[in-house]
Amino acid sequence: MGIAWSQFFPPAPSLTESNLPSQRGRVFIVTGGYSGVGLELCKILYQAGGKVYIAGRSEESASQAIAEIKSSIRSSDGNLVFLPLHLDDLASIKAAVETYNAAESRLDVLFNNAGVSNPPPGSVSTQGHDLQLATNCLGPHLLTTLLLPILRRTSESELPASVRVVWTASIVVDMAAAEGGDILDEILRKSTTPQRTYEGTKVGNWYLAHALDVQERHSGILSVVVNPGNLKSNLTRHMSWLVPYVVAPLLYPARMGAYTELWAGLSNELTISDGGKYILPWGGLHPSPRQDLLRAMKSKDEGGTDVAAIFVKYCEDQVSEFR
Repeated sequence: MGIAWSQFFPPAPSLTESNLPSQRGRVFIVTGGYSGVGLELCKILYQAGGKVYIAGRSEESASQAIAEIKSSIRSSDGNLVFLPLHLDDLASIKAAVETYNAAESRLDVLFNNAGVSNPPPGSVSTQGHDLQLATNCLGPHLLTTLLLPILRRTSESELPASVRVVWTASIVVDMAAAEGGDILDEILRKSTTPQRTYEGTKVGNWYLAHALDVQERHSGILSVVVNPGNLKSNLTRHMSWLVPYVVAPLLYPARMGAYTELWAGLSNELTISDGGKYILPWGGLHPSPRQDLLRAMKSKDEGGTDVAAIFVKYCEDQVSEFR
């Protein structure tokens, strides 16, 4: 109960726009960067002088966000660019990465921020996957995989853990994830509710973050997952109209969630040894992650269950033809 309580009532953020060092010369991708937490994060990175690619489906929404950011931040050395990206269409992601690679020679931090929660039952992606599975896990996994070459090249000239990939989880990982972390069967079961699928994809993001750390730690890339916090955002737009009113007293402005992601992406408190770890609002390592989920991310030879590896392999199998 204590760790859940601390996520509902987090300590003050230690890294904000007020003490963030200059990000001039650094380049970022923020998926879902034109609303909610993503928009607030883009504002902070732009204000600090970073070049920020706002990745998403709608050029109109991105243009409006860019105009809003520039009007609110009059003086900045930063830059804002729209990157067309459809996470729920695996066939389109490679083109987005090619567009990015044609324009840039580096990528410092990839924020896999975008996500969807509780869409209408039966919602599917272009390839026929559950929409939450596609948007929250499969799309980000493919995007990250395709961006690894430029992430590795950037890391070659930087200190270890300077180049990062930030994945997005939720408080549901602690409070509602299936015992033992066996999420794949539940996600694929037709009788599963949208909420249970959402919970599974958030655990899945931790599995993907951990797997990337195992794969890329030697290259100096830091991969972590965050619970941004309980926030006022459009993530609840598909839920019952009653939900936002019931939970309103426990919700914080989206800017606070941006501080969580900012800490994960830029805090100098993190080292390469923190790869695969779970970050809590508004920035800080989870002091006591669920032991069953930690075992899920270990192989049987290590005393674990291999459950996470099964999910990661499933994701890899689904995206392999779109590389």
